[in-house]
Amino acid sequence: MPQTSGARRKTRSLLRKRVREHGMKPLSYMLIKHSPGDRVVIDIDPSVHKGMPYKRFQGKIGTVKEIRGRAYVVAIEDGDKAKLVISRAEHLKLARER
Repeated sequence: MPQTSGARRKTRSLLRKRVREHGMKPLSYMLIKHSPGDRVVIDIDPSVHKGMPYKRFQGKIGTVKEIRGRAYVVAIEDGDKAKLVISRAEHLKLARER
């Protein structure tokens, strides 16, 4: 069988929830409104498939550049390149370091 090339391949441990974390995040995560200039951490919630960024960006810290509908555009340094990641609020949380 040829290897699959789906967006979530090789993510068995990366995109899974521990036993006591099942279900969605608390509603308060989705009610936070990020504004351009905020520092955020990409924390993928595997129970929400919509607006999920690519697995490479899990745990990266970036800056919110703009709002597009219900999603946010986050600028991230990936190696030596600057990249823009489009993600919904369920997959973002405020960074501790400002």
